[in-house]
Parts: sequence; C-alpha cells; structure tokens
Amino acid sequence: MKNTTTAIQVLDRAVGLLDSLSHYPEPVPLKFLTADTGLHASTAFRILAALTAHGFVERTDSGNYMLGTRLLQLGHRVKAGTDVRREARAVMEWLRDQVEESVNLTLREGDEVVYVERVTPARSIRVEQVIGSRAPLHVTAVGKLMLGEMDDESLENYASRTNLERYTRNTLTDLDGLKTEARSSVAQGYALDNEEAELGVGCIGVLIRDGSGKVVAGLSISAPIERRKEDWIPLVLEAGRRISARLGFTG
Repeated sequence: MKNTTTAIQVLDRAVGLLDSLSHYPEPVPLKFLTADTGLHASTAFRILAALTAHGFVERTDSGNYMLGTRLLQLGHRVKAGTDVRREARAVMEWLRDQVEESVNLTLREGDEVVYVERVTPARSIRVEQVIGSRAPLHVTAVGKLMLGEMDDESLENYASRTNLERYTRNTLTDLDGLKTEARSSVAQGYALDNEEAELGVGCIGVLIRDGSGKVVAGLSISAPIERRKEDWIPLVLEAGRRISARLGFTG
C-alpha cells in the first residue's frame, strides 16, 4: 500500500509541475516551479528530470524548463482521433445501412489496431467488435493495408517483433506471403480478412487519410464469412473516400 501511495503521490506532483509549466509562455527556472507547487527543490528536480527523459518537459541550455514536444504530439493524436470519429460516424451509418452489417473504425497503436468506433445493424446475428479491443496488424484487413504502406525493413521489423502470431489456420504467418498480400492490397485500395483473426468472420477494409495524405485510421465491414459479398467493395471504397474528404484529403 505504501508503494502504491508513493507512486500516486509522484504522479500528482508531476501533474502539478506540468500544470505550473503550462502557465508560463517562456522557459522558467526551477525556483518558479517550486514556488508554484510547494515542492522541495530536490524533489521537483528529480521529477522534472524524469519528465524530460520522456519528452514531456524540455530543459534549456540555461537550465530553465518548458513543456516538451511529446505533449504536443499526444495532443495532436487525441485531436486527430476525435476528429476522425466525429467525421466518420455519419458515413459509417450510411455504409451500415447499405450492407446491413457491422462497420468499424480503427486507429493504429504501435503494432496493433484499436477499435474506436462501430455501428451495428438491427439484425440479431452480427459481428461486433468491442470498442477498445485490439488486434495485431497482420490479422486484420486494415492492418494489412497499414503494413503494406511500410517499407520492407519496417515490415520485417514488425514480423520480428510479433513473430506473426497465428490466430487461426488462415493467419498469414509467412513473411513473404504477408508482404505479397499487403503490397497487393495497397495497390488495389482495399484488403480482405479471410477468417485470419477469427474463424467464421470476414472483413473488407480501407484506409482513411487526412489532408496531408497521412494514414490516420481504417474503416472496415465485419460479417459472418458466408454473408460477405464482393459487391460491397465499391461501397467500402466510397465510404473511405467520403471520410478522407471530410478530413481534407483530395487525392
């Protein structure tokens, strides 16, 4: 209990220091921060050193402190995720109504995709991905497209880190085979999940891009494999184009 309490206390103090830094437009000396937070100088110095090591705080050559770029990066990611969900929702509902199956929005987090939004049909037998659930890139349609956007070295590093874990008998666990499918999927603009993450479930996925052309999310239909139709591919592509256009993409 003592260790837990101490850890929480350190977090509270770190947040206090970050909050104090946010009130200053220019880098400030340690004594300003200790005055604001009431922390002893040595305690504040240690916490600031840890925050600096992780990029949340920067220390200037003169020894003053300012907020770090890591916070800016995280802020952009939160805003981007919020923007994508907001702009995607209506299009996702349109796509669901066209195919009467579940539609998912995913973001990439490291070597996985995270399901951040979904819309489902009224039918009782359907595929549902729980918001917040995760899956490795190589077992999902959207993930294979994201892998296909990588250069060979990055894709090989992914395979090395994950060992291309098998989820079903259809999972692509051969690097050359994964490369081939990922590259061809990018070339055609969409990818399929042929029961690679879960037996009985098939998906069709496309990528979502922002105004700079950067991949920011993925959109997919999930359905029982016997109900999945190739006729849905143009609809998924159109939905992806619509969401990307809402985010400023004109390609």
